[in-house]
Amino acid sequence: MEPLALSNNSQTPQLQASSIASFVKTCHQQLAGMEKELKAALVKARVLNQDETGLRVGKAGWWVHVCSTERLTHYAAHPSRGRVALDAIGIAKKFRGTSVHDGLVSYQGYSFTQALCNVHHLRELTFVEEELKQPWARKMKELLLEMKAEVERAKALGQHELDVLVLAHFLRRYDEILTEGSLANPPPPPPKKRTPGRPKQSPARNLLDRLSQSKWAVLRFLLDFAVPFDNNQAERDLRMIKVQQKVSGCFRTEQGVAMFCRIRSYLSTLRKQRIKLFSALEHTFSGDPVLPAFA
Repeated sequence: MEPLALSNNSQTPQLQASSIASFVKTCHQQLAGMEKELKAALVKARVLNQDETGLRVGKAGWWVHVCSTERLTHYAAHPSRGRVALDAIGIAKKFRGTSVHDGLVSYQGYSFTQALCNVHHLRELTFVEEELKQPWARKMKELLLEMKAEVERAKALGQHELDVLVLAHFLRRYDEILTEGSLANPPPPPPKKRTPGRPKQSPARNLLDRLSQSKWAVLRFLLDFAVPFDNNQAERDLRMIKVQQKVSGCFRTEQGVAMFCRIRSYLSTLRKQRIKLFSALEHTFSGDPVLPAFA
């Protein structure tokens, strides 16, 4: 281990960069088994939150992907945002529960059940209401929030599902508002000249198509109380990645970001389970990592 260096104007010991690099490398190596168990546990989870955020490795654009629950967090970095990255990470293709995400196309086609983040829908509905002046958007926003409140009330009473009549009422109103929105935003006429790709549509029409075609993914929280209304869990878990980017700017090497993701996965999981971080890191350096609960 490198000796401690002293600053010129104080007697406070400071670790040299080579010492820090050695600590990080050792920690990364000692946590290889932990990461394997962590990924296996996430594959078995009933509900996963998934999201991604951009970052830079050297001069290249990369993505950090997160898979998480209230007690577990896994980060992985990859040059791709899409299916190539998800397959390489290996959790999505083995997962059979419900995945909560923001609607990225790459999540489609896997064997897990889809659940869409409704905070994203509320933002888009607010835009349609305030900027495009369409009343149906306000009604849909109010309905989604009313559904959320009803699910929370039912949970507080110890119920595991909504009353059948209440559920039927919500679903009928949902379809009625979609019909109102579709009348205000008819699909565009077929183009005179056929061009590759989807025809261009208005933001309101695109939102209506998603709310209609992915209806059960939008309303999954209404049918399964284990599924959250939004994807806030994954977004909170990515917050520290964004803070790191603001402070450090970028990672210099692929190895550096890989080590960061594994160690950060460990620390985030420990924090969720209220395990003391410094003590756990001390055990990790000595070759006996403190393992979180994976069940």
